[in-house]
Amino acid sequence: MAQDAAHRSPLQDAPVCRLLIGGAWTEGATTVDVSDKYRLQPFLRTHLPSRDQVSQAVAAADAAFRADTLGPHERGLILDRTADLIDGRAEDLVEIMVREAGFTRRDAMGEIQRCSVTFRLSAEEARRFGGEMVPIDGAAGQQGRLGFTLRIPLGSVCAITPFNAPLNTVAHKVGPALAAGNSVILKPSLHTPMSASIIAECLIEAGLPPAMITVLHGDGEVAGWLLEEPAVRFYAFTGSTEVGRLIQKGAGLRRTQMELGSIAHCILCDDADLDVALPKVINAAYRKAGQVCTSIQVLMVQRPLADEVERRLAAMVAALPYGDPNDAATAVGPVISEAAAGRIESWIEEAVRLGARRLAGGARVGAVVPPTLLADVDPRTPLGCREVFGPVMCVVPFDRLDEAIDRVNATPYGLATGIFTRRLDSALRAARELQVGGVHINDTPSSRVDLMPYGGSKDSGFGREGPHYAIREMSEERMVTIQA
Repeated sequence: MAQDAAHRSPLQDAPVCRLLIGGAWTEGATTVDVSDKYRLQPFLRTHLPSRDQVSQAVAAADAAFRADTLGPHERGLILDRTADLIDGRAEDLVEIMVREAGFTRRDAMGEIQRCSVTFRLSAEEARRFGGEMVPIDGAAGQQGRLGFTLRIPLGSVCAITPFNAPLNTVAHKVGPALAAGNSVILKPSLHTPMSASIIAECLIEAGLPPAMITVLHGDGEVAGWLLEEPAVRFYAFTGSTEVGRLIQKGAGLRRTQMELGSIAHCILCDDADLDVALPKVINAAYRKAGQVCTSIQVLMVQRPLADEVERRLAAMVAALPYGDPNDAATAVGPVISEAAAGRIESWIEEAVRLGARRLAGGARVGAVVPPTLLADVDPRTPLGCREVFGPVMCVVPFDRLDEAIDRVNATPYGLATGIFTRRLDSALRAARELQVGGVHINDTPSSRVDLMPYGGSKDSGFGREGPHYAIREMSEERMVTIQA
């Protein structure tokens, strides 16, 4: 078990997260404390592996893959049962995510619900995992010959996941990998180790051979060690563009899937229905304290609407309850660390010093940054050209749609953009011209359904999540022909 009442850290009554290697929960070489993100006090002790333990873990995962005899039906059942078990542990998971991720209770429950859906979608993909017929007898001289493809798992998949979706991003990598028949080595964020460990517990309780799932806690050093292991055949990573570049370089010819940084834009055209758009904008900007790759950082408003949008949003943002995520009324909790909060605060202060207007916001307290709305932000400041990953939105006016499209395309990123308009020509133009992985018409960039393809372009990465799409990336196609 990840939590063991008989194995306590020096922290009084603190739970312990251990490593899962070769089907057994194991102590690491060292330990590190994990803090409650609101109270900023340690509450959990996590074990970290040695270099040798990483090699042992990869060898065990590779051996488990080679010994695996599960068929598609069995894998589907296991993934469905995992979803049921996650639902059954919802109350515990909410309490854990409130502490280790700083999520509000509403955000934590949403994370659980999406995670179980993702595992159920993965179960469906496991059952229909296969190749297709190839009509090679349509070629000259091939009469009577049959051709078809098989989908073959790659081997061991390494999933490196972030703190801001400690259940669902894990599910989006682990679920399709197991559905395809791979073994999985999971390295979750060191900020949120318990959430990931509970997913592993649920998978094993659901019937997955224990050695098919490995959990290694740690930071960039552990990720670097995993890149040095040739038996790992695929790396699925969600995180910063800078780290993504390092992983891609280390992976060499091995396959990867990268979901990286972003500066998420949303466009409000002058014909937008503000009664529909603005509540969606608020949710997309401040959910999870703005710590989502698609959280709206730049809201582009066509000039005839600018004054009204500023006025209405200022009141809506100022009314958002923020602070203690344990309070059911809280809409915006802490960011992931006091250091991150300090950085966000400094970016706000720099923007204001250089002429930005603060329409809503206030002083930081610990790791809590009040939901902030700014206007007239200099695009050369960090808030104008770097990902803030916090509860901050900047309102930027524009005159013509091509200006808004050009601004989105001028950034190095391309994950997703939302546009609100009732004009079909504007909507289709945005869909064709925006250089992003997803365009959401009359919705925000944060619009995501877990069965759809999700991923970016340019410095936002490549490859697609969504079980139907990810399972193909985590397997390879083998051509088979039969000559009668």
